[in-house]
Amino acid sequence: MKVLAVDVGGSHVKAKVSTGDERRRFKSGARLSAARMVEQVLELVDGWDYDVVSVGVPAQVHSNKVVHEPVNLGTGWVGFDYERAFGRPTKVVNDAVMQAIGSYDGGRMLFLGLGTGLGTALIVDGVVEPMELGHLPFRKRTYEDYVGSAGLERLGRKRWVKTVFEVVAFFQTALEPDYVVLGGGAAQDLEELPPGVRLGDNENAFVGGLRLWDESFTVIVP
Repeated sequence: MKVLAVDVGGSHVKAKVSTGDERRRFKSGARLSAARMVEQVLELVDGWDYDVVSVGVPAQVHSNKVVHEPVNLGTGWVGFDYERAFGRPTKVVNDAVMQAIGSYDGGRMLFLGLGTGLGTALIVDGVVEPMELGHLPFRKRTYEDYVGSAGLERLGRKRWVKTVFEVVAFFQTALEPDYVVLGGGAAQDLEELPPGVRLGDNENAFVGGLRLWDESFTVIVP
């Protein structure tokens, strides 16, 4: 089965097919709607051969449906028929969940995506627990305001790194994961990692997109 994986982020939308190594992308931003995303993806991957589609969206997703509009994108994501728009069987999950599935090595794993915002997901013995920890209050703002890319720019690298270590320690204490994976573009700015943490890779989003259709890889997504 040939899978087209689409990773929708606050700054870019990236696409890759499971049978090839080429990755293509275009800029997203605060005005990008679901319909426009699909339209641009279809233009982007014109000529590629695929059977099914996986889409990771930076919003709450339940039972293959987006239930909350993304904070950093445009509107029209809730209630949109992604399968009809793509013209292929389509699975939609939270973008952090898709990357978490691609990073998962068993046990109890906490995924933290340090990107435009803070994507979070917990996988416990193959069962995915989507979360929105990034929007919880922290200090004078929210967690994602401090450890996402905007926090890095506002705080400067030294203070941002200290805050990331602090936030990771909070979540480790509260959720007791076996290990933590730090993904997202901002995570690449960390020269050292907190204890019990490993660095993820944005390519794992595409691995997760493939695994959503892989019957040999058992992961339960609500």
